Amino acid sequence: MKEVYEFLKKAQTYYLATVEGDWPRVRPFGTVEIFEDRLYIQTGKSKSVSRQLQANPKAEICAFCDGAWLRVSGTLVRDDRREAKAHMLDCYPELKAMYSADDDNTEVLYFKDATATFSSFTEAPRTVKF
Repeated sequence: MKEVYEFLKKAQTYYLATVEGDWPRVRPFGTVEIFEDRLYIQTGKSKSVSRQLQANPKAEICAFCDGAWLRVSGTLVRDDRREAKAHMLDCYPELKAMYSADDDNTEVLYFKDATATFSSFTEAPRTVKF
């Protein structure tokens, strides 16, 4: 999982895919952290991505960096604990202008039963699970 985290941090932007009804939805994200040995992302509960994940928590992220790409598939689980929210916001202080660990909007989610696949045009794909 640490290798996945480091790749996503280096890429800076990854794309999160969700489902709304029978339509895929993809948008750029940038927040990623490890907290209590889980890979977390952050959004706002008021956003459509949050509603989509609550209806269907299966998601995939994809990032590209230095000629390689990473796909992470799994179930995203909401963690409403203040400690998890505070950790993410401490790692991304610029978000504190929009979010608070004590508000009802901040949402942090961790990957459960995740499969990450590292790929490139020059090497065979490599998969890790966490």
